[in-house]
Amino acid sequence: MGTFKIEGGIQLKGDVTPQGSKNEALQILCAVLLTPEKVTINNIPDIIDVNKLITLLGNLGVKIQKNGPSSITFQADDVNVGYLETEAFKKEGGSLRGSIMIVGPLLARFGKGYIPKPGGDKIGRRRLDTHFEGFINLGAKFRYEREDHFYGVEVKGRLKGAHMLLDEASVTGTANIVMAAVLAEGITTVYNAACEPYLQQLCKMLNSMGAKITGVGSNLLTIEGVEKLGGCEHTILPDMIEIGSWIGLAAMTRSEITIKNVSWENLGVIPSVFRKLGITLEKKGDDIYIPAHTKGYTVKTDIDGSILTIADAPWPGFTPDLLSIILVVATQAEGDVLIHQKMFESRLFFVDKLIDMGAKIMLCDPHRAVVMGHNFKSQLKATVMSSPDIRAGISLLIAALSAKGTSTIQNIEQIDRGYERIDERLRALGANIVRM
Repeated sequence: MGTFKIEGGIQLKGDVTPQGSKNEALQILCAVLLTPEKVTINNIPDIIDVNKLITLLGNLGVKIQKNGPSSITFQADDVNVGYLETEAFKKEGGSLRGSIMIVGPLLARFGKGYIPKPGGDKIGRRRLDTHFEGFINLGAKFRYEREDHFYGVEVKGRLKGAHMLLDEASVTGTANIVMAAVLAEGITTVYNAACEPYLQQLCKMLNSMGAKITGVGSNLLTIEGVEKLGGCEHTILPDMIEIGSWIGLAAMTRSEITIKNVSWENLGVIPSVFRKLGITLEKKGDDIYIPAHTKGYTVKTDIDGSILTIADAPWPGFTPDLLSIILVVATQAEGDVLIHQKMFESRLFFVDKLIDMGAKIMLCDPHRAVVMGHNFKSQLKATVMSSPDIRAGISLLIAALSAKGTSTIQNIEQIDRGYERIDERLRALGANIVRM
């Protein structure tokens, strides 16, 4: 396993350009299975999870042509559906949670889709019911091989449009159902649909391929099924989670950093939540400029003076993927913050590593933690730690970059799953980080 060795306490400076969105890429890549025509995707992030999915598509028979560092043309005109029932696929598909989203396109186009229990971050229970209940509503038959944890759906003929109310606003569940419904016969309505920018981008891409989806950006999608889809070219948005990570890094290391081409209109409440922690963000065109917070940053209390609470929620609420970053940044704020992680019950368990570094955090229960900020009067101390998941991993990396002394982070493959060449890009800003 790889390791990062970090010399902390160094002020950084410079410009950084965010990678393409990981969460969008995983949806968009699965959508290439919906057509036999060529689909070109630009701004693909070069990260482990995305590369695993591209490899899986290649093993399914999708033709892959690299056009440049972040642009690939896919053509799914000779898909080997039989590969889905091989032991090789069960092993490969089980290593990546994003692989669940190949099921909807395969079911719609070929009448069958299978997936082993997908992997991914160990951040608590992540149910798949929404996906399969949606497929069943469209007329598919469900099967589950309990011994192998192997899921499957099949349909004879075309799927049939249906009206459905999702039991939760699942992003991947909504994406899967939408990709199945675009080729179904009749009209499908999906209420309580997720409406994150990733989902909006997927719908826009599908419409450019000939789909008929309305209500994009709302929680009520209407999909009029078509008989076939064509090719297209699509560019992935910058990764808003990585943008939030760079904001947190700048604040914690008191560095002057400009984040380039962030697509402000797709950031939602992210800038305002960081501003609640007292962090200064300036909009310069489509860039974010963060000045060096040499005097620290002060948490803004609620209007009645009560403690600031930051909680995650479905879009347009605050994304759960950035709560770990917010928690770390709060450790050096002036003031107290209650972090409420509603969606995943194991995501806050990395705070014991921060407590070892000297942070003042009280873990109330699996979902809530109170952070009492140091206001930089007591610097975090270097330590040895291991990355438990992507977002906790980058949070610990930010903590190490701000800490006094040399820290070691093990299991950095977790960070590489979501962040492209993070050590190289940090060194370009002046960080002392070595991959071992």
